[in-house]
Amino acid sequence: MSKSNLKDPSDRKAYIITGPTSGIGRATALELAKHGTVVLVGRDTVKLDEIQMVIEQRGQHAVPVVCDLSDLASVQRAAAEIVALPLSIAGLLNNAGIFPMRATKNALGWDNAFATNHIGPFVLTEALIPHLPDGANVVFVASGVEDPERKPAKMAGFRGSRYISAEASARGEWKPGGSKMPGSDAYATSKQCTLATALAFARETPRLRINAIEPGFSPETGLGRDAPAFLRFLSKYVLSLLAPHIKYWSTPKLAAPVITKALLNESGETGIYYDEVGRPMLGSALVRDAKFQDRVVTETRALLATVPSTKAA
Repeated sequence: MSKSNLKDPSDRKAYIITGPTSGIGRATALELAKHGTVVLVGRDTVKLDEIQMVIEQRGQHAVPVVCDLSDLASVQRAAAEIVALPLSIAGLLNNAGIFPMRATKNALGWDNAFATNHIGPFVLTEALIPHLPDGANVVFVASGVEDPERKPAKMAGFRGSRYISAEASARGEWKPGGSKMPGSDAYATSKQCTLATALAFARETPRLRINAIEPGFSPETGLGRDAPAFLRFLSKYVLSLLAPHIKYWSTPKLAAPVITKALLNESGETGIYYDEVGRPMLGSALVRDAKFQDRVVTETRALLATVPSTKAA
């Protein structure tokens, strides 16, 4: 048995990561495990057990926590389970995300992309913030497609965020004039809210280091799991080989150390938006506006207050 397994896990720093079973999340979970215990937060118990086994076979330590980010009750249960763990939590990575090709609803009737990409991480982070030590790092995985002026995103068919309000987004309603690609407006809008939340939370809670990162376009990730089989094959076996050689593109292998560095950052930086190689970047003009950031947070909290089980969360 390795020395790392003999050591009490409670003596090691621990890092929470959502969406650790595939793509960028999986690669990052394996990278983070080199630095401490990894709390694996995901909805598929079989896949969670598999990545936990891989980590522990390497002499490292991981703890699985089942959570469906589109389900508020599941998020609250997961947060309570994490808080009860005998671990020294040093960081939280909100990585999980979906890009559905068709609109679907959660149990509350809310748009699944908005619920999974924004609401779930929002609730999880707010539940954990009181329990994180001063100086802990929180990183949100955002996306440059929220910016309607970002050229690579425009070339790919995105038209930026179409945010009307948190309530409208929950209903799956987006500002007219958006993308013709199914799922694009929902994804871009939810990711703009993710970025706005990170920047607003950084100002609200200066004792923590709260940042966001754009990991680059990674064609082999599971975001397009609902895409046609041919497109999934093309992305995984053709486009992924080209990714390291194209500006703004990346792969899980390349993104993992960049994200890990952001989560381990001891510089004290907060309210920073990093690009795919770890350099500070700018989001859209709208998301850089502190009033808009606060509006997204205020409207999200107001939306959550309409759900009885989340009022005291």
